[in-house]
Formats: sequence, C-alpha cells, structure tokens
Amino acid sequence: MTRVLVTAFEPFGGETMNPSQLAVQLLADLPPTVGVELTTAILPVEFARAGDVMRKSIEACGAEVVVCVGEAGGRSSITVERFAVNLDDAALPDNAGYLPIEQPAIAAGPVAYASSLPLGDVVQALLAAGIPAAKSSTAGTYVCNHVFYELMHLIATELPGVRGGFVHVPYVHEQVLGRSDAPPSLSLASITEALRLTVEVSARGERPGNMADVP
Repeated sequence: MTRVLVTAFEPFGGETMNPSQLAVQLLADLPPTVGVELTTAILPVEFARAGDVMRKSIEACGAEVVVCVGEAGGRSSITVERFAVNLDDAALPDNAGYLPIEQPAIAAGPVAYASSLPLGDVVQALLAAGIPAAKSSTAGTYVCNHVFYELMHLIATELPGVRGGFVHVPYVHEQVLGRSDAPPSLSLASITEALRLTVEVSARGERPGNMADVP
C-alpha cells in the first residue's frame, strides 16, 4: 500500500472556484485505487502559509508520494511540471495581500529542483484515456511554484524516500461560460479522472534516474 497525498488550492484572483480544489474533493470520494491509501488537503493561496499546511499534511499521513495540483488558466491540457524554480515573482497579490517581486522561495536554496514523479508515464496514461496532457518546463513563479519548490526542498533535505511533483489543470467549463475571451477549459469529470490516473501511475512508478523522465 502506497500512501499518497494530493493537495489542491482554494480559489484566488477573484475567482469563485478553483478546478484543482473541485477535482481533488471529488477524487477523495471515488472508490479507492488498488494499492493506494489516499489523503487530500486544500492549501491556502498564500506564500507564507501554503508550505506549512502541506508539510503538516505530509507528516500527518506519512505520505510516500505527494502530488500537488493547481490551476493554470489559459492552458488547454493537464500539464505535469518538470521543474520548481527558486523564485517568487507575483503578478497579483496572494489571498493574504502579499505581492513578492523577485524574491527567493527559499533563501540560499538551489536554483531549481526536478520533479521526482514519472512524468512521461503520467502523460502517456492520460493521453491513452483521451485526456489532453503534456509536460511543462516550470510551474510559473506564483504560489503553485512556491509550494512545488518547498515540497522538493523538503524532500531533498529531510524526506529523501518521498517522491513528489506538481500538476497544473485548466479551467473547468463553468468558469469560462459567458466570457468573451473564451479561454480553454476541460470538464470537471476529465480533470478528476486525470488526477486519479496521475495518482495511480505515480504510486507504482519509480523515481526517474538521472532525470531520464524529465526531457
């Protein structure tokens, strides 16, 4: 049995919903995946608090695999992130009103960390299920990337046996109804299934060797 933690974020930036939160809440209600003990957590969209909430959730469930999930409005696919970068550079304040500009996520930390999830296997599984999916180089420089970086730093310095990474999901259809710019979106059912498959593949996958799964 592999203990897996999946985190999501609350709404931010004036939105009334966050597809990561909606999908992770549905994921928690699905029948258990064979061989997986699933725990979920919702993180605040706050640079100062999100990492602490994630750490406490990891400690509480003894997670062996951590999949963090966030919203990437404007993307058309489920995107698994290759790298977390040591940079907080926000275009809008977080939900606590904090607006970091060109600040390190962790002082004196390395420039970047690579995901330790089997990215290629995840993308292949999603595409085989008819869900648009791709790899992405970075998770940006907002709270999503900050949490991803804190996760990988925690793994590198304190939890070397844990595997972790980040997945971005597009808007859900309900978020874009009536919008003149008509950004891409997916159904909540598709996003939830994508996360279920990501958990299943990540739970049985091995840590990529020499970043062979990253390119």
